[in-house]
Amino acid sequence: MSKVVYEGWMVRCGRRKIGRSFIHMRYFVLETRVLAYYKRKPQGNVVPLKTLVIDGNCRVEDRGLKTHHGHMVYVLCVYNKKESHHRIMMAAFNIQEALIWKGKIELVIDKQDASVGNGNKVSPSFETPADTGQSTFPYDHENHPGDEATHPTLVRRTTIGNGLPDSVFDWTREPDTGILIQDNMDQILPSKRHWHLVACQNGLRIFEELQQADYLPWSCSTAMKAVGVVEATCEAIFGLVMSMDGTRFEWDCSFQYGSLVEEVDGHTAILYHRLQFDWFPMFVWPRDLCYMRYWRRNDDGSYVVLFRSREHDNCGPQPGFVRAHIESGGFKISPLKSRNGKPRTQVQHLMQIDLKGWLVGHFSSFRQHSLLHMLNSVAGLRELFSQTDEVHVFPRIPAMANMASNNVANKEIKTPGTFPHPVQSLDQMHSASRHSVMMDEDSDEEDDYHIPALEPEEAESVRCEDETKQTDQIDLSCFSGNIRRDDDDKSRDCWTISDGNNFRIRGKTFFKDKSKILGGKHLMELIAVDWLKDTKRMDHVARRQGCAAQVASDKGLFSLVVNLQVPGSTHYSMVFYFVTKHLVNGSLTQRFADGDDEFRNSRLKLIPSVPKGSWIVRQSVGSTPCLLGKAVDCTYVRGPKYLEIDVDIGSSTVANGVLGLVFGVITTLVVDMAFLVQANTEDELPEQLLGAVRVSHIEISSAIVSGLQDTSHSAKSND
Repeated sequence: MSKVVYEGWMVRCGRRKIGRSFIHMRYFVLETRVLAYYKRKPQGNVVPLKTLVIDGNCRVEDRGLKTHHGHMVYVLCVYNKKESHHRIMMAAFNIQEALIWKGKIELVIDKQDASVGNGNKVSPSFETPADTGQSTFPYDHENHPGDEATHPTLVRRTTIGNGLPDSVFDWTREPDTGILIQDNMDQILPSKRHWHLVACQNGLRIFEELQQADYLPWSCSTAMKAVGVVEATCEAIFGLVMSMDGTRFEWDCSFQYGSLVEEVDGHTAILYHRLQFDWFPMFVWPRDLCYMRYWRRNDDGSYVVLFRSREHDNCGPQPGFVRAHIESGGFKISPLKSRNGKPRTQVQHLMQIDLKGWLVGHFSSFRQHSLLHMLNSVAGLRELFSQTDEVHVFPRIPAMANMASNNVANKEIKTPGTFPHPVQSLDQMHSASRHSVMMDEDSDEEDDYHIPALEPEEAESVRCEDETKQTDQIDLSCFSGNIRRDDDDKSRDCWTISDGNNFRIRGKTFFKDKSKILGGKHLMELIAVDWLKDTKRMDHVARRQGCAAQVASDKGLFSLVVNLQVPGSTHYSMVFYFVTKHLVNGSLTQRFADGDDEFRNSRLKLIPSVPKGSWIVRQSVGSTPCLLGKAVDCTYVRGPKYLEIDVDIGSSTVANGVLGLVFGVITTLVVDMAFLVQANTEDELPEQLLGAVRVSHIEISSAIVSGLQDTSHSAKSND
């Protein structure tokens, strides 16, 4: 029996002969001589959907990034060069996973090649042709798989597509380049770029290009770049940089909207991008861009993403927008040595852009302010990774409808800031995907976006969690809040308990394989929800006479009170009361309740979700786990039979911005929130949810006056 070298879920995607596309999740298994994939994880003797025999004639072709139904996936093609029709296409949402598979498959090929003593063995060199600026990697070209038979010696494991487009300037290696003058692209001022430090702000070093010419025309803008260090892997940062959906709002303050115009090849695409500036927005017209984006991965593990403006027939000038011009720009994402076990990456972001405009475009203050606004995205990346538990990004780019000849086709003039082509909601995208997907040639009953079944080890973990919850039921009839409980999905202005399986948490083997499991049962019972208002911020709400925490304390129950504080001219608080019969001595929950604030801030985790709401809100809130104590200010009050957590949402600019977006449309939203204590060691795994809540279509007018007094019998924190 062949030994399994590597296995896991990957993506199967492509386009049928009639033009419709499909995308499925499949379980791939790589053995010493065979690559196969299955509809589900194989148990026993299961016939695979497709197999490919691996020998010395096999090759792994890097197809780069492809877009399917708005999802960007990293595509690999494994084939036999002598029988090119024998091949398997596979892809991953994460480039790191694609590179792992590529390396594993090439290792098997090399071993098979060596075992037969093939004199024309493929070189496993890691050299890159990047130093020449030309692609000598035949797999990166859009060639037929059999075309590379003329290349007896191949350079593998590089990702540079068809090479750098002629119009794109690679500023990451510029030995003797000069400054491009827009009016005459062939004219270059003969000088090497030199930089000088102009500012240190937000943890970044900001550089400006030294101009050595005595006179430059207005159209020739100055390049600026920001350099910072982010505690994350290159792959995680690259995934965020490549994404153009709502996740970009979390770190790029200059982003308003982005979409795909044309996919040139796996490494080059044409994008449309709208910029968000705050420099006198009432008087300054907004800017948009149409540009070519090229990316590559170097052999040192660094990523290069390059920008350059260009015209496109399907992306003409838009009414209400000034079309800016990127002369040079992009990101360089380079790995650094880890520190204290945490990955570190240097991120460089350069922009040389002509903002156009007949008047304000010539104001140096406007140009510098706008450039700094864009470069601050590096600080946004650093803060995002420092304040979140994990960031798993499946890069997405909304597809753009034809925007050509808007001056002729669209006689209706739109106001600045409106979208001529509304962004589809995720539900609409998924619905469209279902109608566009064709059945795989290997199966008659495959579904779009097939969800893998729960693995045995995950099911076992869930069962273990269920066993820990086998306690006597708590009588809930004596508890109440001013927001009613209603389990009907269509009800409004109410709450219910969210199913723990709506959330994924760290499993028993998380530190070995990063596996996550379904949340399962909660450790604590949600008994009531209060929606309060006052003229001042409401701290320590558990001291309210008659509140659920007081009633629970009288009954000998322990309460966890989560007080989400919403700032404003009128202050609001949404308060959740979770109870349990007792805290298990030595448990993670007990250590959290009795620990100090530093420990609590490093462990309290929130997993948010917006099952129902507008696309922009769902994307802004996201579903990424967040360590609350690192993202916002949290105050802990430890009473005899309760722990209250006052979460000041207004203490974070990012959180306050998202809150402003959410609060304005709160009556249209259904929001899920799960709270848990993060497990940081193996003996604390698997994680367990403290509790979860779903609030539906909350009415602001439902809030009641808190009635809190300035003097109280408040229980002081023991911290």
